[in-house]
Amino acid sequence: MRPRLHRPVRRAPTSSGPRRSRARLPSRHRFRIVVPLVLLAFLVSVLLVEAYTTRGFAGDHVGRGARSAAGVPREVTEGGPIVDTTRDHPRTYRAPDKTVVLTFDDGPDPTWTPRVRAVLDHYGTPGTFFVTGQQVARHPGVLRRLIRSGHEIGVHTFSHRDLTTLSASEVDRELALTQLALAGAAGINSSLLRMPYSSVPSALDGPAWSMARRLGDKGYILAFIDQDTNDWRRPGARAIVEAATPRTPGRGAVVLLHDAGGDRSQTVEALKTLIPRLEAQGYRFTTLADALGAARLTGRVDTADLWQGRIFVAAVTVSRTVVSVAGVLLLVVGSLVLARCALLLVLARHHARRTRRLRDGRGEPVTRPVSVVVPAYNERPCIAKTLRSLAAGDHPVEIIVVDDGSDDGTADLAESLALEGVTVIRRPNGGKSSALNTGILRASHDLVVMLDADTVFAPSTVHRLVQPFADPGVGAVAGNAKVGNRRRLLGRWQHIEYVMGFNLDRRAYDLLRCLPTIPGAVGAFRAAALRDAGMMSGDTLAEDTDITMAFHRAGWEIRYAEDALAWTEAPASPRELWRQRYRWSYGTMQAAWKHRHALLERGHAGHFGRVGLPLLAVFQILTPLLAPLIDILTVYGLVFGNRLGTMLAWTGVLAVQAVCAVYAFHLDGERLRPLWALPLQQVLYRQLMYLVLLQACLTAINGYRLPWQRLKRSGEVMLPAQPSIREP
Repeated sequence: MRPRLHRPVRRAPTSSGPRRSRARLPSRHRFRIVVPLVLLAFLVSVLLVEAYTTRGFAGDHVGRGARSAAGVPREVTEGGPIVDTTRDHPRTYRAPDKTVVLTFDDGPDPTWTPRVRAVLDHYGTPGTFFVTGQQVARHPGVLRRLIRSGHEIGVHTFSHRDLTTLSASEVDRELALTQLALAGAAGINSSLLRMPYSSVPSALDGPAWSMARRLGDKGYILAFIDQDTNDWRRPGARAIVEAATPRTPGRGAVVLLHDAGGDRSQTVEALKTLIPRLEAQGYRFTTLADALGAARLTGRVDTADLWQGRIFVAAVTVSRTVVSVAGVLLLVVGSLVLARCALLLVLARHHARRTRRLRDGRGEPVTRPVSVVVPAYNERPCIAKTLRSLAAGDHPVEIIVVDDGSDDGTADLAESLALEGVTVIRRPNGGKSSALNTGILRASHDLVVMLDADTVFAPSTVHRLVQPFADPGVGAVAGNAKVGNRRRLLGRWQHIEYVMGFNLDRRAYDLLRCLPTIPGAVGAFRAAALRDAGMMSGDTLAEDTDITMAFHRAGWEIRYAEDALAWTEAPASPRELWRQRYRWSYGTMQAAWKHRHALLERGHAGHFGRVGLPLLAVFQILTPLLAPLIDILTVYGLVFGNRLGTMLAWTGVLAVQAVCAVYAFHLDGERLRPLWALPLQQVLYRQLMYLVLLQACLTAINGYRLPWQRLKRSGEVMLPAQPSIREP
């Protein structure tokens, strides 16, 4: 949905204002807070369901170490492979003579189970399939087709875990989830069970027998085997046939095969030989229920269990779909991140070379006086530093301070400095864009520099900022804004972001002639171009982005002067940072929507619309919105997946970011020491930026009128030793 455009105005407090805010804000705030929490809870739930229902397992061939068989009745170890422990005295059963029961473990598998079923159906041979709940929940249609073909279904636990190593509650959960999956997939339950990692009855040990008795108390008939084909080893179809043939001619047998867990093509080929061969020898094929003399070991579930099962299977299906989509999106965002880094590195290098050529070939320098407009609203802590830095510049300027209804003595302090060339204009509070327009209209010169009242200029900043105006086609110039309060960790993170993100981005955008934002901290404008673009507008919360896009649409070129340095005060607390970036993100979306028609326009406006706006949408909105998948799936991989592979992938992404950061710091002449905080920035700071952007998007969708959010100033900005902009 499109963001609704509203005019952000900083209004002085009134008696009715706060009451209206309290009446409107709660539901809006709940929307913007609850929705992200719901989305996060949904995604976490999906990942947990997917993790549990796709947990890998070893095949039945991976046995337990040798353990004592003490306590296992002799009649069981020497009895048949079908064991009934539902009574006080266990009983065992064998397949009748000349009878073979073909059993298949670990399915259903979407590839191999249908092929096995097709062979069985071709020969009219029943099979008994011991299924895992995981596979049933993921492939319910495969199970339903088995049942329609008349095959028998048994339980092989949910996640193929060794029941003898689990607690009582874990065993109950394994069985309950499997029955839930059977109910949801086919509306049945089963009292036939084969314990994972079990084989012939004579191999039973003490713990396995104790578990067998517990399972009997729950009503399960246990199925062991007479013969193991070892088809999981893929010994060849002939070897599988020989292993499945009863060792004693004429004697019945329960045979173990597999329809899942790997390539089962040899098993399928072996069945095509085994079934007709044994039938030719007088054998018949049956199910375990028939061998036991029972009518059936499966039954229909009641309505309540049916719907519980359907909900469970649906949840697994949704989880699988969401995770698959997330995997695709992860691939997309990973590709975008890598493409962006590569694009920035290449374009930044070309930009630095081009800038050097332009600087060397530039004619007469621009020396005419410049008007500097400083909008101020309760900026007493920092206004003195700002004005003194401007007055100390090496370019002739007039300084116009527009006090926008401050109530902290900002205007009085500015006047008391008695700096030459400084004019203070007092006016009622009307918003930043209106204050800027007031200053522009009072400007005496055709070049106007604008900066925030918390920003400190180097002596050469104004001079360097206006040099691109030697080209009459240039309407505005963006300077190089830097963080001036970077001593604390939060400031260092923002310092890295400014150098690596904003300024590296500006180099690329400048080369592509589609710079989307002239920062409010340091920008210069041609007065005629400002009038041509409609002056500063209050339609959005990002008036700097709005006017920049308006310049493009009016046909003016915009340049980036990386050597025009300014140090601005970055938010010093997470709360203040949230408010600033929330306003930036929301305002950028407003501005992009306002100037969307540039997509269809011609000339320079169309170039910006078809290059700048898509780049802005992809790399400043879409990619950051999808980027949390990297972190969420990293945590998922560390907990449930391949830890080493996950760490290598995450480290690789961090390494790419580090390469970009090092090169950006090199180009800006910055020391590399602050980059020690880069890994922490990726882990902690980046998550905050994700949430800010998400909330801004929800605000746009919800249509909430976001008020102007002024930051608290501390006046901590210092003018550090000026970095030297370097060549590539």
